[in-house]
Formats: sequence, structure tokens, C-alpha cells
Amino acid sequence: MRDRPLKIVYCTPALYMAGGVERVLTLKANYFAENYGYDITIVLTEGINKPLFYPLSDKIKIVNLNIGFEELWTCSFLKKIFVYLQKQRIYKKRLTTELMRLRPDITISLLRREINFLTSIKDGSKKIGELHVNRTNYRNFEVGEANVIKNLFAKLWMQNLVFHLKRLDRFVVLTEEDKASWTEINNINVIPDPLAFNIGEVSPLTNKRVIAVGRYVYQKGFDLLLKAWSKIENQHTDWELVVYGMGDRDSYEQIIDRLHIDRSRCHLYGSTPDIKKEYLNSSLFVFSSRFEGFGMVLIEAMACGLPVVSFDCPCGPKDIVRHEEDGVLVPSGNTYSLANAMHKLMSDDILRKNMASVALTNVRRFQLDDIGKRWKDLFYSVSYANE
Repeated sequence: MRDRPLKIVYCTPALYMAGGVERVLTLKANYFAENYGYDITIVLTEGINKPLFYPLSDKIKIVNLNIGFEELWTCSFLKKIFVYLQKQRIYKKRLTTELMRLRPDITISLLRREINFLTSIKDGSKKIGELHVNRTNYRNFEVGEANVIKNLFAKLWMQNLVFHLKRLDRFVVLTEEDKASWTEINNINVIPDPLAFNIGEVSPLTNKRVIAVGRYVYQKGFDLLLKAWSKIENQHTDWELVVYGMGDRDSYEQIIDRLHIDRSRCHLYGSTPDIKKEYLNSSLFVFSSRFEGFGMVLIEAMACGLPVVSFDCPCGPKDIVRHEEDGVLVPSGNTYSLANAMHKLMSDDILRKNMASVALTNVRRFQLDDIGKRWKDLFYSVSYANE
């Protein structure tokens, strides 16, 4: 019985966006279906009739419950409460019906709205929660959005979340650093995100090009990156900085003008369907996030043979980058330290190549085969815990 393919249901809002969670879920689901023969169903609440952004195996089934939680984006804070409660009741009823029909071995919540009722559904499946942000920033409001009411709401929300996490059969986080913050939870495992592609072609490190990747939002710290770049660009007139990502770039373009950065050597681009190509055309990767759940772009860059400079932000870089071996960690938010580390690596070809070589070796622990096996072991330990 232990070798039979498992039936697994994933619960997540949508798969039509080019987000990190969507990418990782698609990678893992495809791998489990194609390599282990698992019967995979992904239950969505949003994006009915919208095409999937990342390719999904034909062996995987999609069920869209069409709840429409995205309506909350246009509501005032107080109205959100009433709309949310109404839609939550509908979601619980529809998801319960679906799980009772499917009767999976394991149901996995990506810690969205279903976590509030998932363990009360008696469909016979084991329940696993999978978190893709760190605890501190799980209920994070953008700068300027926080106030007394919202902070109180966030505190109560976290207490409710912990209550439900304790009822799961297993709770999975991405880093040892984040695990340490969940002191109330004893059913916790650490499994990092996998690499999105196989290690193969690597950068020759000949193009004098610094690259950063991520959404144009406060979290990713591109304002800090531009400040750091402005401190060293005149010392490296043969180098350029490029950024790739989704989102509104206007405020960052304004920072470029305000800091009098040379636009001919600093470029803010949109997202690209072939980010690996851009890594391979670069010689240094910089990670300027204020906080993360993991930092998938770090391992992608390292797999392409790039040394990295990263803020030691919570959570992810500390679990990925081995300081002064395959990259450099600097104090979180310190633009002077970030600039100095970039300057050091941009100035030293030998140091860059040595760190890149070590990065290629160290990043292998994140290959999909290895991460897939860790999940497989977890699935079977949960499924046969009472045998």
C-alpha cells in the first residue's frame, strides 16, 4: 500500500498570474504527477476561464469554485469584513462538497482562506499547510497602510491562524530561520522551494552586468538597490544594472532621476518569459528585498553560475547564501554595505569566478529531484503515521 500513487488536492486562489507561489506549485504538481504518478487536483477560487500562466501537466485536474474573493480588492477595510464572511461561507460549502467527492489522501492548503475551516472537513484526508512567506510579514501592510485598527486585526488574525495550524497534520515552512519563529507549533517541517530549471549552461561572467529580479513593490527593495547603485556607478562606468519584474515602475524611474543615475547604464524592464537567458548574460546578482518567504531568484541565479550579493533579510538568504563562499550577505536595509559588497565583486574577476563556482555546487541541494523526495517522504509519513 505504501507504493500506491497518492491522491492529493491543493487549495490555492489562482494560477493565472506570474507569481512565485503559482510557479512553485505548478513545478511541484507537475513533478508529482509525472514522476510519482500521483492523482493531483488543484482547487481554485479565482480566475475562472483565465488561461494558466505556467504550463500544467495534462495529468493534473483543475477545479475552479469561482468564489470571487478578488472583489475584496475594491472594498473599503470595513466592507471587506462583510463581503469576506459571505464568500467564506460559500467557499466552505463548495470545498466541502468537492473534497467529499474526491476523497483525497492528502489536502494541502497554501495557507489562504481555507485554513480557517479545512481541518473541520471530514473527508478522511490528512491536512497539510504550506507557507510561502515568513511569519513576521505574513500579515504585512504596505508602508502607510497600517493603523491601530489594522494592527489589532492582524494580531487577532495571527492568534486565529496559530489555532488552526496546530490542528493540521503537518505545517511546512521554507526556512529554518522561519521555523524558529513558530514557537507554538510542534508539527512543523522545513522544505525549501525547488529550482525551476535544471543546472546546465552557466554564465561566462564576461558581461559587465548586474541583475536583479522581482516585482516592483516595496518588499523587493529596488529603491534601496538604486540608492546603492548610485554610490558606485561612477566607479564602474563599464558596468550596467538591469532589473526585471512585473508591476508599476514609475516611482522607481523617478528615483533614478532624483539620484541622477546614468540612464544609459540602468534599465528597469518588465517581466520576461526567459529569465534564465538574462541570468546567463549577467555577471552578478543582487537581492535587495526587505523581507521574503524564501528567495527563489537567489537559487535561480546561483544555478546559472552567478555569485550573489544579498541583504540578510528575513527569511531566506541566510538559509541559501553561504557568506563569503558563494556570495555575500550584508545587513538588511544598509545601502552602504550593499554598495560596498557590489563594488568588491565588480572589481575582482577572480573573486566573482571563485564564488560562482562554489555557488554551482552549493545550489544543487535545491534541485527538484531532491526537494521532491523530501515531499514524498513527508506525504508517506503523514499518510501512514498510525501504521
